[in-house]
Amino acid sequence: MRTTPELLAAVAAAAVPGVAPVATGPSPDDAADFRSCVVQDSEGRRWRVRSPLNTEASMRLETEHLVLQAFTPSVRSRLPFHLPTVAGSVAQDGLRTFVYSHLPGHTLSLREFQRQNEHPEPPVHAPSPSATPRAPLAVQLGRSLGCLHSLPRALVMDADLPAYSAEQCRKRMLHDLDQAATTGLIPGDLLRRWEEALEDTTLWQFSTRVVHGDLHEDNITVDHGSLASFTGWSDLHVGDPAVDFSWLVGMSDPAFADTVLEAYSVAAVQPPDRHLLRRAHLKAEFALAEWLVRGVDRGITSMVDNAQRMLATLAADVRASASPSPGVAGPPPVPPAPPASAASPAPPASPAPPASPASTASAAASGADRTGDSADDSVDRADSDGRTLDGGSAPDGHPSDGGSAPDGHPSDDGLSPGHHSGEGGSSAASGSVTPTS
Repeated sequence: MRTTPELLAAVAAAAVPGVAPVATGPSPDDAADFRSCVVQDSEGRRWRVRSPLNTEASMRLETEHLVLQAFTPSVRSRLPFHLPTVAGSVAQDGLRTFVYSHLPGHTLSLREFQRQNEHPEPPVHAPSPSATPRAPLAVQLGRSLGCLHSLPRALVMDADLPAYSAEQCRKRMLHDLDQAATTGLIPGDLLRRWEEALEDTTLWQFSTRVVHGDLHEDNITVDHGSLASFTGWSDLHVGDPAVDFSWLVGMSDPAFADTVLEAYSVAAVQPPDRHLLRRAHLKAEFALAEWLVRGVDRGITSMVDNAQRMLATLAADVRASASPSPGVAGPPPVPPAPPASAASPAPPASPAPPASPASTASAAASGADRTGDSADDSVDRADSDGRTLDGGSAPDGHPSDGGSAPDGHPSDDGLSPGHHSGEGGSSAASGSVTPTS
């Protein structure tokens, strides 16, 4: 059965007493697993609705609910960002749809993260002259990750969520590598590259942390230059902190990740291990193999073909950069010798170094693994006379500009055209809204 925004609005009304929907807006999500929308009620309140499309997705939402319950008010008060709250749920055909309270802010693409880090949006209200200047976004991210990774392990273990040692993290990834190899669709040089990194035990000597597990730009909301919230909590566990850094590899400017790590080092209870970013590069590259395996398991030919193309691009980037291992740069390019016949030749310009292989992989996986809702979920907003005010479509999440996630998010001045956060993937309501009938 097709899940429409109008149906999701009806679910919100059934799940949360007192909600009378008057408008809906698209909410980007993993279209292979969920249908989502933002609902505005008659009192101007906003709600995020996520409906699973299969049993696995439903279990992820159930786990997410369990995680959010573990974040008690006292725990939440220790974090410098907001977390969603489940307002209600409705079960239908064995699958449970969840409704979440609205959180301020909107999501940013990787490119927008970098731009706002250098040129942040001004705050809504001008700060007092004595107020401490607001830190750049990269610093705010580092501090937030440091606080998250410093939470006690008991928070996860008491909720009966997974907890892995460093060696278990390595062996789990080795198992996933073996599973990927059985498809016969991954370039052999990439398999060898990843296996060598996994066999290098010096990379896997670290202290495990409480980690988000699915952190990326679509699960982070920003409100006028300030980091507002982390969403998408279905993969919380104790494990490798590098998991929460792998999406940063997609930044075109490596200084952004370095700044995040520097701020993280100050905020975290324990300093990061020296190989954290190398493992983050490995995980960013390997995300393409995981995407391919997911497509094979589900029998989705388009996913498999897309993953194969991105893996071929990654293999070409690795060869071009001569990178011996994830997170390790290859030798610098040698500039060509000046022509012998030139009397006073100008020094030749050195060719630009190739992009980091993991940067290409992370940006591509960012678009591929988090496809937004289809265009038919975008709707128009009409005024009281029925005249269309805005039009638009929801972001589709497909890679652009070399595989990077789409940018150009509109402002957050309400359902149209702003972004509204909830639980799970991107909670931004972009594009336009339509009155419910």
